[in-house]
Amino acid sequence: MVSRTLEAATLLENESISTRVLDMHTVKPLDEKAIKEAAQETRAIVTAEEHLLHGGMGSGVARIVLEDHPIPMRFIGIKDQYAGSGEPDELLEKYHLTAAGIAAAVRELMALE
Repeated sequence: MVSRTLEAATLLENESISTRVLDMHTVKPLDEKAIKEAAQETRAIVTAEEHLLHGGMGSGVARIVLEDHPIPMRFIGIKDQYAGSGEPDELLEKYHLTAAGIAAAVRELMALE
């Protein structure tokens, strides 16, 4: 996931959109300090996770962000449904977990500001 997120950051940097990437490699414990710092330094947060959104990393990040510094957020992952089966690249495309999908979510969020 980190490589696709970094690739998305590069795509956005080429459009003069500055990003910050955090590698949240565990859901518990979440790095609350890093999340709070990112929320204070940025205007929005997009989370991307290769599993169900419900109760996942994005939910934990949102809880932390809303406690101290509420900002707009978007969540990329599998919605509350049975996950499909298929080739890994096809599934990543389906759930918008590609660099292009992540970059699109950032652009969408920025358009709301």
